[in-house]
Order: sequence, then C-alpha cells, then structure tokens
Amino acid sequence: RFSCQLKTCNELRVWKYGPPKSSGIYSELFYIVYFSNYFLSLVSMEVTEKDLDEVLKRRHGSWIQDSLRQATVGIMGLGGLGSHLAVSLTRIGVGKLLLADYDVVELSNINRQFYFLAQIGLPKTQALEVNLAAINPYLKREYIAEKLTEESIPGHFSKVDVLAECFDGPEMKASALRTALTTLRGIPYVCASGLAGYGGSNEIVTREMYPNVFMVGDGRTATGPGTGLMAPRVGIAANHQANQVVKLIIDRYGDPELKNR
Repeated sequence: RFSCQLKTCNELRVWKYGPPKSSGIYSELFYIVYFSNYFLSLVSMEVTEKDLDEVLKRRHGSWIQDSLRQATVGIMGLGGLGSHLAVSLTRIGVGKLLLADYDVVELSNINRQFYFLAQIGLPKTQALEVNLAAINPYLKREYIAEKLTEESIPGHFSKVDVLAECFDGPEMKASALRTALTTLRGIPYVCASGLAGYGGSNEIVTREMYPNVFMVGDGRTATGPGTGLMAPRVGIAANHQANQVVKLIIDRYGDPELKNR
C-alpha cells in the first residue's frame, strides 16, 4: 500500500531526495504517516488546484489573487524568519517561491522554526518542501541547497519580483544588503533586524530604508542573555515581511486595469 501511494503521488517532489538517511526509523515512520494522510485527504476531499484557486479568489478578490499567482519571490534563509515567511506566502497563494538554505534541521531550531521533531537531520530545503506541499501542492517551488555568498546571490535571484533576506548572521545580512543596493538594484528587497527577545510586539515595524528596500524589526534588539530568538517575536517579524512582500506584489501587478497584461 505504501509503495503504491508513492507511485500515485510521485508529483510530490520531496521524494527526489530519497528517504531520510540519518533520522532513524521514527523519521521514516513520520513520512509514511504524513504522506499517507496527505494522499488520503486529496482522494477523499477531491481538492484540486482549481478548488484552491477559487477559494483564494473568493477570500482575496480575483484580480488580487491573479497578481499573487504570477509573482516569484526569493527567500534567502529558511530558519525562523524564512520558514514562516514561506508558509504565509504559500497559504496566500504566491505562484512561485525560490528558497535557499544549505543547513539541516536541528533540535535547537524547533523553538521558532516551521519544522518538526521527526525532521531533525533533514536538509531544511527537503523538510520545508514536505510542509509546504501539505498546505498547497500546486504552487511552484524551487530550492537552492547551498551556502549563498555575496557573489552567488545575483545569479540565483536576478529574476524574482521580490527578494526577502532571512539570514541569522550579521555578516550575511550585510552582504545581502550590499547586493540589493548594487547588483540587484531595482528588485524590491525586504530584510529584518532587531527581533530577539520578548519585547513589545508593536516595536517591530516595517520601514523603508532606501527606495524599494524595507527593514523589518525594532532595529536594536540583538540576541544575548535573556534576549534569545523566540517564536512569538520571530513570527511577528516574519509576517511583517510577508505582508510587505504581498504589498509590493500588489503594487506591481494589482491594478485592476492592468490585471490582464
């Protein structure tokens, strides 16, 4: 039964990576149950791509959903910010995501990132595809499983409509911002800084630093004793990023008079 379901659901691209190699039998059991439930839900509920599109259009408005569906968004880093940003954009129906991360899921990630205990040891690109496909399997997603550099970023993201920076380290944040202001100038850019701890929720804001370059966060709270990266504030910041990404997409594609261009 299990092998039959895999053949039937071979469009689930996560299986191109093969079964989990280092996570043990518990992780393999998780995948069996996960995909079994996913397969059965598709069959019993008969959820089609058209069904999902129609629901989203009723919720958001037809021309807005058409705008979101034609957009491509790049996400650099799939940790606390990037994984939740990807979830929000998947739920809202952004047509294509280009997602980059070289790391694997660790136990220390579970406190704030959109992964599960059974996914520990898996590449984040692989684990996140499982999770996003369970939300909407019909959207396009491409993964870059390598460590990005200031030199490699333009080659990967030069054709996206919006680029989101979701790195942890200050060095890569600075490198990515330099790239956004030079090589990728003209592509809307949404980054984040100052979201550690449990400070005021409303202190996390979105500011336009430069034309089409937006910073999310309080701008000052770094990680340290008593101010670790915690799920509530990281989630707030990730959804600030998601909201700004959506606004940029709608501003570009969402004029009703231009919806058919």
